[in-house]
Amino acid sequence: MSAIIPKVTHISPRIIRILGCNPGPMTLQGTNTYLIGTGKRRLLFDAGERGNKEYISQLIQVLKQNNASLEKIIISHWHHDHIGGLEDVLKCSQEDIPSVHKFPRNDAEDDPLPDVVELQSLTHQQELEVEGATVRVHHTPGHTTDHVILELPEEGAVFSGDCILGEGTAVFEDLHSYMGSLKVILELQPKVIYPGHGPVIEDPIERIKHYIDHRNQRESQILEVLMKSPKKFLTAMELVKIIYKFVSQCNRSTLNSLCNLEDHIRRSFERKQITVAVLFGIEKAHDTTWRETAVHPCTSSLHDSLFPKLPLLVMPLASIIPFSASEEEPARQIDGEGRNSVEKLDILQEGLRIQ
Repeated sequence: MSAIIPKVTHISPRIIRILGCNPGPMTLQGTNTYLIGTGKRRLLFDAGERGNKEYISQLIQVLKQNNASLEKIIISHWHHDHIGGLEDVLKCSQEDIPSVHKFPRNDAEDDPLPDVVELQSLTHQQELEVEGATVRVHHTPGHTTDHVILELPEEGAVFSGDCILGEGTAVFEDLHSYMGSLKVILELQPKVIYPGHGPVIEDPIERIKHYIDHRNQRESQILEVLMKSPKKFLTAMELVKIIYKFVSQCNRSTLNSLCNLEDHIRRSFERKQITVAVLFGIEKAHDTTWRETAVHPCTSSLHDSLFPKLPLLVMPLASIIPFSASEEEPARQIDGEGRNSVEKLDILQEGLRIQ
């Protein structure tokens, strides 16, 4: 069990960590926010959650004790435990309203912000300065599309947001992007990592390599289970029960494990290590539980004729690759990062396509 994180910690002469006071299964002991700089006008990395009076009280106290105010606020990503408290934080400002900076999302619109905020878009490798500190922004998608980390060259430090946690492993939306982001952080060769949740990481290189190895191991486990399974096909939930033995049925950990596993499968599919002749399988119900739906009777026999030596996994098609019922629509890339489109295959007479 990790040591208790104090509400306020002076980590270095230019960094003060202020705990978000919002403990939970996904936030661990709470969201770590960081006050950066040495002068009267400082930078705050992340703003905690909305309506957390305990956090705001701690932030106000720290600012008063250091005779400081906020010049800039940088948001690591759109999750509410990182941006939700922004309006409350802005109300703390005794002088000019600080500028607010965030990398734009490419999967959805950002939630509306207070009228007084003019959100400034971050760019990859942009540098922002306050007295006593210069931070460099690195776009690190995967956990979310807009996720960024901060590099503090003066200390050889990285503020990792939710890309790397102080304990355990992180969840992600896209494994391919996430693995790339881990490699970006590894290339920075940080001496220390200040995570968005959990304690300071004093062995950053070892931890990053562990994250990368852990994900590669999960992918290998999936392939091994699929190849050795005596069953004709496996559903994603069946794989979760085999590979993530520590989770119970239909709790949040199961759903997170399922989402992570789907990304591993997508990555294996893109590398042509498995086949996903997949049309019907597990779908998410409105009550956030997962249910298994019927497999089309043609799927198994069609798969055997197309891919007799490869395992068949039943997954929701849209969660693996984009598809279209239109024969006129040209093949698209799987995503916008230059990965090659997969050759189209006729799967059913209805005209659904794997692209």
